[in-house]
Amino acid sequence: MLVGKAGKGGGKKPSVWSGVPRWARMCTVFGAALMLLSGAVLVGYEALVSRYEGAVGKGDLFGDQAAGAQERKSNIKGPLNILLVGIDPRDAETPPLADSVMVLHVSTELDRAYLFSLPRDLRVEIPKFSKADFHGGTDKLNAAMSYGSRVPGQNPDAARGFELLAKTVQQVTGIERFDGGAIINFTGFQKIVDAMGGVDMYIEREVRSEHREPSGVHRKGNPYGDGYIGPQAVYKKGNQHLNGWQALDYVRQRYPKNGVPDADYGRQRHQQQFIKAMVNQAFSADVVTNPIKLDKVIRAAGQSLIFNGRGSSVIDFAIALKSTRADNVELIKLPAENIGTGSAYRGERLLPEAEDFFTALKKDQLDAFLLEHPDFRNKTK
Repeated sequence: MLVGKAGKGGGKKPSVWSGVPRWARMCTVFGAALMLLSGAVLVGYEALVSRYEGAVGKGDLFGDQAAGAQERKSNIKGPLNILLVGIDPRDAETPPLADSVMVLHVSTELDRAYLFSLPRDLRVEIPKFSKADFHGGTDKLNAAMSYGSRVPGQNPDAARGFELLAKTVQQVTGIERFDGGAIINFTGFQKIVDAMGGVDMYIEREVRSEHREPSGVHRKGNPYGDGYIGPQAVYKKGNQHLNGWQALDYVRQRYPKNGVPDADYGRQRHQQQFIKAMVNQAFSADVVTNPIKLDKVIRAAGQSLIFNGRGSSVIDFAIALKSTRADNVELIKLPAENIGTGSAYRGERLLPEAEDFFTALKKDQLDAFLLEHPDFRNKTK
């Protein structure tokens, strides 16, 4: 069992997100977002529902208000497609990049879901977007949010950037309309894990940290070259209970020398294992029957979200998705490959089989598709 808390090191204390890859941060984000949805349903008290609903930031992520669209009354029906975007803004003046782009597809019956990620380096055609005076062009997917966020004479607007990113993802996937979306700011998400009392998850093989010592202190940089020196935190094979920094550190490891022989594929698998562990923890009696803990967790999650349900609230979605549990969420790995290598690297592209997946998604026939294409499933244990 892992123990220890982050200690104090010499000099300037590194950011809790220092060195954490963008997709790994999104793991925490998605688990917390589902936790936010599920927790309110399980509590069920009007006062708490009002409190949590008010804690969640709201924004016009799809341009509906600017277009004069009428917000529909709550009447959520499947299938649903929800766009989740993680950002890590450096400052208010810098246009945000979409660090993580994930789509949650929920079945017609609202009892099964499928989660897939799009590579942030995916080469795509970004459509023209007059609101930000962007004329369109080819670039990496994560740049769409940056281009769309630009407002002449003002600080960038992340909500406007989300709108252009959503349009770009729709072109890539063939999804005609997103039913909801969220921007998640990564700041403070370690507190969510710790507010839950940590997370229980299965470690498939022993992994040694590239970045952290056993106490949680960031390892010192190597004065003679790249990398780090000093003792390493170790995550032993088996069922483990991880606190915030440990969970985030574990899911970012990707080097064979540290015990992840399949590199980025292993890191992605650990990410998805972590997502399921987070959702399971959110539904555990230890969280939902403890009003103090639940309050801390949901308020922390709400403070890090900007949500738009296109007329439906977070609570509306919570009620609609009450039958969707962690065991009913399929984690999907889309086939992709690099465009160029080394200094000639230009990004990534999806393989032709991904188009078959998108076709099945549009028809809400992913169960049948996965029976014929089991390699699209990412193992969770």
